[in-house]
Amino acid sequence: MAIEYEQPIFVISVAAELADMHPQTLRQYDRLGIVSPSRAPGKSRRYSQRDISMLREVQRLSQEGVSLEGIKRILQLENQVAALQRRIAELSEELDRRPRTLESRIFAAGAAGDVVSLARGKRPRARSQAVVVWRPRNGD
Repeated sequence: MAIEYEQPIFVISVAAELADMHPQTLRQYDRLGIVSPSRAPGKSRRYSQRDISMLREVQRLSQEGVSLEGIKRILQLENQVAALQRRIAELSEELDRRPRTLESRIFAAGAAGDVVSLARGKRPRARSQAVVVWRPRNGD
């Protein structure tokens, strides 16, 4: 039986041993928001295999001289990149499911950076919007 990567099953003493750290270090990381485990009904911490991997990464970065604030920011950015990559994959799948019957698409871009698709023959609502015509190339 395999352990699920995200399943919070390890108590703090086991997690500390698996990460080769002292339990007090794990408590400090939790207080600082660096690695925040799940909580069991009795408020005790429960760590997943993902948390253990993150603790090992924190330890590696710390040994390389990165401050705890720096480590926290690195982990935040890595999480943001992973979320954006998941979103790109979702949007790519959605795009692949759409029929490619249109020869061109027309978009208007507003001053705030918003993008809206325009129906053929329609004009943008505001003069501040720029119109872009997209014509698919081979494979687009």
